[in-house]
Amino acid sequence: MPVRYSITGTGAESIAASIEEGISEGALAPGDPLPSIREVAAQLGVNANTVAAAYRLLRERGAVETAGRRGTRVRNRPATTPRSLLGLAVPEGARDLSTGNPDPTLLPIATVQLAPGKQDRPLLYGQSAMSAELVDHARADLSADGVPAEHLAVTSGALDGIERVLSAHLRPGDRVAVEDPGWANLLDLVAALGLSPEPVKVDDEGPVVLSMARALRRGVKAVIVTTRAQNPTGAALSKERAKALRSLLAAKTSDVLVIEDDHCARISGVPLHALAGATRRWAFVRSVSKAYGPDLRLAVLAGDRRTIERVHGRLRLGPGWVSRLLQDLAVRMWCDGAATELVHQARGRYAHNRAALRDALAERDVKAHGRSGLNVWVPVPDETVAITRLLNAGWAAAPGTRFRMDTPPGMRITVADLKDDEIEPLADAIAEAIHGTGPAGV
Repeated sequence: MPVRYSITGTGAESIAASIEEGISEGALAPGDPLPSIREVAAQLGVNANTVAAAYRLLRERGAVETAGRRGTRVRNRPATTPRSLLGLAVPEGARDLSTGNPDPTLLPIATVQLAPGKQDRPLLYGQSAMSAELVDHARADLSADGVPAEHLAVTSGALDGIERVLSAHLRPGDRVAVEDPGWANLLDLVAALGLSPEPVKVDDEGPVVLSMARALRRGVKAVIVTTRAQNPTGAALSKERAKALRSLLAAKTSDVLVIEDDHCARISGVPLHALAGATRRWAFVRSVSKAYGPDLRLAVLAGDRRTIERVHGRLRLGPGWVSRLLQDLAVRMWCDGAATELVHQARGRYAHNRAALRDALAERDVKAHGRSGLNVWVPVPDETVAITRLLNAGWAAAPGTRFRMDTPPGMRITVADLKDDEIEPLADAIAEAIHGTGPAGV
């Protein structure tokens, strides 16, 4: 091990807790290999099966991963570690394009509030968990996009909705098809739930059909797809790709659970081509946070009756419901003309920035992806070298290792608040970071 950390314990739980403590303290860093099971067993004087059970607990908690011949390693973003400890260190004065955040000046939540003098009686226990106005609006909105909306739930954001659907149907050890590269938080969630990720390649039109077919042959119980504004690549399902995937899912795996994430619905910049209803068990999650404000922790979840019933059942045993105050605020913004205009401005600005940066990079012989959403994905030969050179030039991008499993290296650049006069200098810096021959060290 590159970092000397003394593992302690006599049982599986105490050994796992010791390793978790090392991760939490930073003595075991992301990517560090753990000693072999036999080595730890000999060191602690316990049975090898006990250590194997401890490592299994850590995998189920999303703290470590098995990397084939390389053994067991600490995950790049272990679920047992506070996320604040895992961020990119951005030097003072550098332009931070690593966050994935929308432009705060284009978020309606900063200007729109609940209607003054609202005299509705307070919501009490036992009453409806969902606002009738929100249900009506969401049902019309989803139906217009071709998503069946008879059965609905409201969750605290997209990731909360995805977790509740996965937990309603799957058990630790089940295989789940996920996009590669894909949303880092989702990969963390899959690991934390003890599920086994099955990577599916992504191109500009979404999940690659042959790669999805391979995942289905390997017996995945669920498929998670970002319909548009895919994070980190900006991919979006085309009409042709959606048709091919629907046919594949319907023909071969009618019982597979299909979850769709539509987190950038109003600002993605491309039409929706959904998979909803292609299988017997499905869920479609539409979040409002990216378009209206990250603090508006609300998503509408449509799905088959059994899935939605299970989500409602677990909600009742936990938070009970998503605050009706938030639901009312969401409806208020959906119906507000000024808020709608801001969202339209955001969609146009993000599309302009994506296209401008991609075009500028193409002129410099740099390939980039970003068909929709807030980000542009740039393949690189070496992430560490490219990220370091870019930082030295005053620009911070998110390293691709956060998002990928088997796909080649890359980096994610958030374009949401880029200014026009930054495009050319940024493109120059990216090209130099990739093609340059100078040192990468600071």
